[in-house]
Amino acid sequence: MNPGNPAEIEDVIQALATQLQGRDRRICTAESCTGGGIAARLTGMPGSSAWFECGWVTYSNASKTRLLGVEAGLLERWGAVSAPVAAAMCAGALEHCEADFALSVTGIAGPGGGTPEKPVGLVWFGWMRRGAEPRTASRVFPGGREDVRTAAALWSLRQLLEYASEPDR
Repeated sequence: MNPGNPAEIEDVIQALATQLQGRDRRICTAESCTGGGIAARLTGMPGSSAWFECGWVTYSNASKTRLLGVEAGLLERWGAVSAPVAAAMCAGALEHCEADFALSVTGIAGPGGGTPEKPVGLVWFGWMRRGAEPRTASRVFPGGREDVRTAAALWSLRQLLEYASEPDR
């Protein structure tokens, strides 16, 4: 997968901004392997204060627990790069702010840190709408560290756009 070019990411962000503003909704982010890169891209758009609430960079397990309320037992059992942790990061983000949607990202950007079960490039994502159950998905992205981080940002924003476009339940 091509990690995407800046214009492609900007197009997705513009569509997301239009969708959120049209429905008077706001988003927050909880990031690990992307290191705040998604929040930086979102807030790089003029007018983002109308639809972006806040973001957390919880790179360590301790910060995931302290700042987002991710249970230590989840981290011990599943590891930080897992569906349960991605879901808990979304839920924790929404508990700590007034946003309507949360996006979480946790993965192994490399070059080291991978295992046969969790290779370099594996990223887990979470999306959650206030009052709903979180959704999760994973992808393995090829390339170096920045390729993985950029591809994760683009893919997660595309999925968030699709999710935020669904009718309210």
